[in-house]
Amino acid sequence: MTATATSRAGVAAGAPEVRQARRATAVVFAVHGSVTGSFAARIPWMASHAGLGVGRLALALLMPGLGAMVAMPFSGRLAHRYALRPLVTATIVVWSASLVLPALPTSFGLLCIALLVFGAAAGLADMAMNAEGVLVEAAFGRSVMSSFHGFWSVGVLVGSAASALAFHAGIDARPQFVVEALVLAAVGATVARLLLDDPTAAESDAPPAFALPTRPVLIIGLIGLCAVFGEVAGTDWSALYIRTELGGSASTAAFAVSAFAVTMATARLVGDPVIRRLGPVRTVRLSGACAAVGAFVVVVAPVLAVGLVGFALLGIGVALVVPLVFAAAGRVGAHPARSIAGVAGVAYASFLAAPGVIGGIAAASSLTTSFCLVVGLLAVMALAAGVLTGSE
Repeated sequence: MTATATSRAGVAAGAPEVRQARRATAVVFAVHGSVTGSFAARIPWMASHAGLGVGRLALALLMPGLGAMVAMPFSGRLAHRYALRPLVTATIVVWSASLVLPALPTSFGLLCIALLVFGAAAGLADMAMNAEGVLVEAAFGRSVMSSFHGFWSVGVLVGSAASALAFHAGIDARPQFVVEALVLAAVGATVARLLLDDPTAAESDAPPAFALPTRPVLIIGLIGLCAVFGEVAGTDWSALYIRTELGGSASTAAFAVSAFAVTMATARLVGDPVIRRLGPVRTVRLSGACAAVGAFVVVVAPVLAVGLVGFALLGIGVALVVPLVFAAAGRVGAHPARSIAGVAGVAYASFLAAPGVIGGIAAASSLTTSFCLVVGLLAVMALAAGVLTGSE
């Protein structure tokens, strides 16, 4: 941890306000994840409500990532103009409120517009909360970013469970989302009062109103891109892989998604001591190796149980990399929020590209061939870990 990074917090490590800010930041991450999980679990309802088939639904689901990518380059200027605490408050409230939007449209075009706005709100909140996470980590004096992303994963599980319960109870998504939006916005706004502000942000020169990633940020972001590609493969394709390639039942296929998500969340929640012991570079190398081995096990799995183990290893392997690249970006350049936005923009590009690339290769050959590409990207991620050296 550099002296400059530590000075950004302006408070002593272990001070009560730092401990409060750590807890509050964890809750903000969980709120963000809860919105994501609630939305994702209701996608089939939204497709039916808007009358969409699989093809048009796939196009509509590109919109959140596109909206985030469009909004991200503006976020550095916002973080310079406004104090970090009110910026996190505003963006997490707007993101929570935007949960209502995807449930309203009854046509393809309106759903695309709603999801563009939804994605833009997600991206800005993502940037702000990760900038706060970097600030708290600097004040704390040791790695805590992984636990924040762990709470985000927990939030996804909670949000998806809430939607599943609402569905089984026969509750329409519109009132469910209104209630959730109000609760999550209230929780986010309440805990955001305990966050830290960056006392040095206004002292530096303002970044451009629209800023593309710098070369160092882009290089760090490419590691995040590989990690996100692996995460998308595990989240979106594990159930189908188990079903079609290994002959598993529908319930076993669903269990593959759970195995991936739970191992990833657990690894993030307990990952900070590992990062402190090994350092970012060695952690990413070992994580990349674990993820690549997991994906390779999936490819060569002779039986169903081995495939499930492969997806669990993949979840463990990708878990710590995204928190580490966000933390690394926050230590690059004079504008941490701008650097974080650059990394997030590259990562969201992977969210956009991965489903189409994996699906396209699967259509042309097989899903097993698609996962060979995943193995390669995760191996590259492990080999490229050295680029984080300059940001330690």
